[in-house]
Amino acid sequence: MENSMRTRTVTTISSLLALATSLASIPVQAADLARARIYYKAPPIEPSNPWMIRLRVLGVLPDTAGSTVNVAGAPSLSSPTSGLSISDQAIPELDITYFFTKNVAAELILGVTSHHISGNGALTGLDIGKAWLLPPTLTLQYHFTDFGPLKPYIGAGINYTAFFNQSAANTSLAGLAVTDLRISNQFGAAVQFGFDYMLDRNWGLNFDVKKLWLRPEYSAIVNNAIAVTGRANIDPWLVSGGVTYKF
Repeated sequence: MENSMRTRTVTTISSLLALATSLASIPVQAADLARARIYYKAPPIEPSNPWMIRLRVLGVLPDTAGSTVNVAGAPSLSSPTSGLSISDQAIPELDITYFFTKNVAAELILGVTSHHISGNGALTGLDIGKAWLLPPTLTLQYHFTDFGPLKPYIGAGINYTAFFNQSAANTSLAGLAVTDLRISNQFGAAVQFGFDYMLDRNWGLNFDVKKLWLRPEYSAIVNNAIAVTGRANIDPWLVSGGVTYKF
């Protein structure tokens, strides 16, 4: 019995020594892990490129309600019995977007469009002329990023429209012909809403709607003698769709 107790005592002491040795090794292992972390380098995070471009087909849809016509010496041909009509147009359009953050961006649209101008009301059928428009529009946007590949946005900004290659129609209607036409360049406000649907990291589809408030003053001459003045309420809707590329 005494030998048995001695054996159990030796076994117990051996177990305690093994446990102590195991516990003593823990700080060494932790130190090794700390040293390993010093030499470990996480893979670099690829920086996000802030630039995006879109190529779209843009429909320009003027809303000329409220345009005025003042024909010198002829009140029967002047507003409110007469007004202006401006043709719709479809053009290719390029826009460039820069992201300040993942949500806030600025967009600049570029394109030129040509429109035909005619009279309505008492002047229906009178061909007034045509003009080319260069309407760069800059908006500040907020992009929503919580809908997966669908990226809706809203924006507001400013437009400056330059009118060039203006030409009077110089065609007669009931003895009247517009022989000179001048339209003033104009600033206007702009609002927009739209969305990108991203097909992958870079490519997507875009739909966009803008409303511009554009009301330039104009002057014209009829039959080389009669002065005509007024305000052209162009106020176009810009409706577009196309392809997005995010760098």
